[in-house]
Amino acid sequence: MKQNVLIIGLGLIGASLAIAIKKEHPAVHLIGWDYFEETRIIAKNQQIVDEIPTTFEEGAVKADILLLAVPIKTSLTYLQELAALPLKPTALVTDAGSTKQEIMVLAEQLPFDFIGGHPMAGSHKSGVSAANGDLFENAYYIFTVPQNEQVAKRVTELQVLFQGARAKYVMLTAEEHDQITGMLSHLPHIIASGLVNQADVFNQLHPRAKQLAAGGFRDITRIASADPQMWTDILLSNREALLALMDTWQTQMTEISDWLKTEDQTKIFQFFENAKDTRDNLPVHSNGAIPAFYDLMVDVPDRPGVIAEITSILGQADISVINIKILETREDIIGVLQLTFKNQGDLLAGKQCIEEKTDYPCRLK
Repeated sequence: MKQNVLIIGLGLIGASLAIAIKKEHPAVHLIGWDYFEETRIIAKNQQIVDEIPTTFEEGAVKADILLLAVPIKTSLTYLQELAALPLKPTALVTDAGSTKQEIMVLAEQLPFDFIGGHPMAGSHKSGVSAANGDLFENAYYIFTVPQNEQVAKRVTELQVLFQGARAKYVMLTAEEHDQITGMLSHLPHIIASGLVNQADVFNQLHPRAKQLAAGGFRDITRIASADPQMWTDILLSNREALLALMDTWQTQMTEISDWLKTEDQTKIFQFFENAKDTRDNLPVHSNGAIPAFYDLMVDVPDRPGVIAEITSILGQADISVINIKILETREDIIGVLQLTFKNQGDLLAGKQCIEEKTDYPCRLK
C-alpha cells in the first residue's frame, strides 16, 4: 500500500525534506499544506509535493506520517487541531522544531503517536523557492522520543523515511536537546542580534561606522538575519535554559569589565588564548547547531571582468554559487571576492577549479 506523508509547512525545511523523501522513496505520496496559498501553488507546480488537499483536515486524515515543519508555537496549535481529528489509528506525527521540551510535554497528552525531530540545517535563504534536497547532507538530525517504549520504537520509521536527506541521526532527551541548542545556537543568536542593535544606535552618532561594518562585523553577526517570528518562538519555548545561560554570560562580561578596569593583562590574555585554542579545535565545515556557511575568499585584482571570469569558471564546471560579495574594507589594490556555496562539496570543487585556472589565491573562511 502506498504510504501517504503530509508535510505541514512548505518553507525551506519542509520543502527540502519533501525533495529528500521523494529522492529515496519515489513511491511515497507526498501531501503538502501551507498557510499561504501562494506557497502551496509553488510547491505543487514545482512537483515538490504530489497533492495539495482542499483543506488541512482532508490531508491530515489520509496521512500515515505527518511532519510539522513550522515554528514551535504554530506546531503546538496544529497538534491541538490534530488531536480533534479522526487520524488513522497508526498515524505517526513528528516535527522539525528547534526546541523540544515544550512540545514533548504536550505530546504525552495527545491521542496519537508523536516523536520529536530537529534537522539541524538551514540557509540564509528561506521559503519554498529555496528548497534544496541536499540541505541536510551530513547535518545532524536529532530525534527526541517519548517515554512510551512502543512509540519510541517507531523512530526507525522516520529514519527510513528521511534516508534521502543523508543526515546523521542522533538521539537526545528533550532536556539535553534544549540545553545544547540553547548554548550552541540560541544564545549566539541573541548575542549577534544584540550586537547589531547596539551598533545601530552607535551608528546614529558615528555614521561612518555603518560603512566599515561591511567587513568583519557583518560576517560575525550574519546569523542575526533570521526570521524574527521563528526566533521569538524559540526563545519563549526555551526560556528557562536561556535565562540560565544569559546569567552565566552576563557574569563573564562583568569579569571582563573588571579586568579592564584593573588593567589585568594576564586575565585578558588568558581569556583570548583560551577562546583561540577552543575555536581552533572546532570541526571545520561540519554542520552543527548553527548552519554552516560555505564561504571561499578569493584575492582578485581590481580590474574589469574579474567577477565574470570567476563565475564563468564555476559555471563551466556546473558549480552553483548562492551568494557573491565584494569585501569593501581592503585598503590595497587587491580585492577580496567572497563566494558562498550551498555545501562543502561545491566549496572544495570551486576552490580547486579557480586555483587550476587562475593564479588568484583562494582560502576557506
